[in-house]
Amino acid sequence: MPEPVTLFGHDLPAGFHYRENFITADEEQALLGAVADITFSEFEMRGVVARRRVAFFGESYDGTVARPLPAFLFPCRARIARWAGVDAEAFAMALINEYRPGTPIGWHRDAPQYDVIAGISLSSACRMKLRPYRSPAEPKVSRRAATHEIVLARRSAYLMTQAARTAYEHHIPPVAALRYSITFRTLR
Repeated sequence: MPEPVTLFGHDLPAGFHYRENFITADEEQALLGAVADITFSEFEMRGVVARRRVAFFGESYDGTVARPLPAFLFPCRARIARWAGVDAEAFAMALINEYRPGTPIGWHRDAPQYDVIAGISLSSACRMKLRPYRSPAEPKVSRRAATHEIVLARRSAYLMTQAARTAYEHHIPPVAALRYSITFRTLR
């Protein structure tokens, strides 16, 4: 999949950071082995059941406490925290998503109670598209297109902070192959 890259790197909003090969192939296999033992649930948002399946750990979207973070996620959380420049304990929530072939995730901005968003891609790559966020209260004038996009390679990681986190929304078009993502979030 070709992606826009400028002379200075990927064309991404301010506050979006990306690293390929964030974990090794052996680390990915160990994570996939542990993920195989996870019980996933259907995910419902605003009355619509998403095509992806999820497993929540720590503080979930609605403020309730889900299952405790499993020990196999501690090393990933610590590495992401070092990269983000925050204490590992600041990542109060972890979410593992399962994307079966053909599964997308629609345009959204992560819940406002979270601040830094960090993700690790497992099993296959996907494309992430971003566009400026528009409040639902703003008039809808026309269909909006993505202004930035990037291929999230397997074993890569990303951070969404600052404008990338608050002024943009993102989505993932339908994936071609089975993919898992591990997402960590800090609280505001």
